[in-house]
Amino acid sequence: MSRILLKGGDRLVKGLVSVIMPTYNCAPFIAETMDSVIAQTYTHWELCIVDDCSTDNTKAIVEEYMAKDARIRYRRLEVNAGASAARTQAMEMAEGEYMAFCDSDDLWLPEKLERQVAFMQQNGYAFSATAYEHIDAAGEKLGRVVKTVDRVDYNRLLLDCPVGNSTVMYHVETMGKFKVPDIRRRNDDALWLQMLKKERYIYGLPEVLMQYRVRENSISRNKLKLIKYHWILYREIEHLNVFRSAFHIFWWCFMKVFRIK
Repeated sequence: MSRILLKGGDRLVKGLVSVIMPTYNCAPFIAETMDSVIAQTYTHWELCIVDDCSTDNTKAIVEEYMAKDARIRYRRLEVNAGASAARTQAMEMAEGEYMAFCDSDDLWLPEKLERQVAFMQQNGYAFSATAYEHIDAAGEKLGRVVKTVDRVDYNRLLLDCPVGNSTVMYHVETMGKFKVPDIRRRNDDALWLQMLKKERYIYGLPEVLMQYRVRENSISRNKLKLIKYHWILYREIEHLNVFRSAFHIFWWCFMKVFRIK
């Protein structure tokens, strides 16, 4: 395998897509999620799973898959540290020229990696996301598709993130590796904001290539908690002033509470 030397000493495998998957107590869903990665028509991938000290049988399920597929790698944190720490460790494990992100309860359509790698290579893009649709806990479609924006910059993402975490892919050789900001929730948004300080745009591939699982206990269904974490993101991570932070909170509430069901 040909390798690329990344600044900092890491050597990347040419053409390899590293799939970044933090997980915590996701035993009811993670097997189906891994199946959706294994079913990809683009086969040059590695799956980097970091377990944030699950108390269910997530570890046993992953180990069963690892015994059948050497492309799956697994690490378990010593203490429960949150999704940001798990995601950072998975990114540190990664050896691919590309990184793609997948939450352990979401699903990829079979051509997701193939279509997205081609989209980036053909257009010279280093950072991209795709459209996606919502499914329920049982995997049934909920009739909602989230479309892409042609290109998203830092200020657009601050207003209202139009990017689904499990749709994102970036070119590691171009952009390097990142540490996920230390915030318990909305750490995916915080990571994209950090990355957009290095690469100007996330480019949208307008094809539905991911299914986002909406669960009853998901924090994304609790608007008051989301407001709290957005405030932390704006003030403590991005260090926006009070007035600008309040504006973004107001805009987010308008978009999510009043305009979007």
